Amino acid sequence: MISTKGRYAIRFMIDLAEQQGENPVPLDDIAKRQEISKKYLEIVVKLLVNGKLVKGVSGKGGGYRLLRKPSEYPVGEILELTEGTLAAVACLEENAELCPRKDICKTLPMWRKFNTMVHDFFYQITLADLLCDEESK
Repeated sequence: MISTKGRYAIRFMIDLAEQQGENPVPLDDIAKRQEISKKYLEIVVKLLVNGKLVKGVSGKGGGYRLLRKPSEYPVGEILELTEGTLAAVACLEENAELCPRKDICKTLPMWRKFNTMVHDFFYQITLADLLCDEESK
């Protein structure tokens, strides 16, 4: 399940993409537009800055800006950065311990297929796609 952290990160990134321009976008403005607590948004944004998806600019006229074009941000990248693994089961997480039942597990192929579907789904959608979806409403 995707938590509020992942959902808010996507909303934050969409907002930044919509406000693209010369000047950084203040966090206060995004928090108001998105109706998200500034305090909670600060936690989410810190992950995005540390993951090098956005850049923060301090001081007067400061705020945040995207480091790439919206078309270069797959939603899956944002979700994995904020949520951690999107693996459905622990044995398929990156660096998971080898499961002793791996060779006899009847459900493992199903979980692998599910993980591939989830990964492919979120990695084929970009911020630019979400912007277009909004504009077509």
